[in-house]
Amino acid sequence: MKALAIIEKDGDGYSVYTENLKTVLHGSGNTVQEAKEEMMAGYNDLVAYYAEEGRALPKELTNLSFSYKYDVSALFNAFDFLNVTKFAERIGISPSLMRHYKTGDTYISQRQAKKIERGLHQIAHDLLMVTL
Repeated sequence: MKALAIIEKDGDGYSVYTENLKTVLHGSGNTVQEAKEEMMAGYNDLVAYYAEEGRALPKELTNLSFSYKYDVSALFNAFDFLNVTKFAERIGISPSLMRHYKTGDTYISQRQAKKIERGLHQIAHDLLMVTL
């Protein structure tokens, strides 16, 4: 099964949690990577617990994989090699505004979030066309 994990800026760190499972998996950390690792450690502990108890793992947790939905701050933490200013210029958003989105101190509309998502997907498409 594939579960959706939401990754968000949370105070001074980041939080990740599942949204479409009966069993909520959660992790937090100073970085997105730490939060994801904590969530996975919790999942692995849960799998081990069921095995130790001799109980069947719930179907929703069997062969579980994840897709991730990021808020903008978490996105730029996870992919910190992206130059926020250059990316903003490429997709037609003010670099100053994009830096505010990155720090999480400015509300981002759904329209702006979709514009950022489309820009990321376009870069991914462009990179897929590269051969070396």
